[in-house]
Amino acid sequence: MGMILMIVGIGLALVGGLWLLVKAFQTSILWGLGCLFLAPVQLVFIIMHWDVAKKPFLYYLAGIVIMVIGTVLGAPALENIQPT
Repeated sequence: MGMILMIVGIGLALVGGLWLLVKAFQTSILWGLGCLFLAPVQLVFIIMHWDVAKKPFLYYLAGIVIMVIGTVLGAPALENIQPT
């Protein structure tokens, strides 16, 4: 179950991140390049353009939360693996 949640979370975070990048490029080429190469610029973009960036950011955030839940649920299964 944990692995499935991790995969779903990664997919959701990837979709949200790419969607956010597209929104940044649609706003301006400089915003898009800044978000692509500098993580703090992406945070500034989210804050300054909340009306545009809200939905992609929430998708990204939901993906991260689901991924963390999947990691926590999958951690006990990793304890049963014996090294060879």
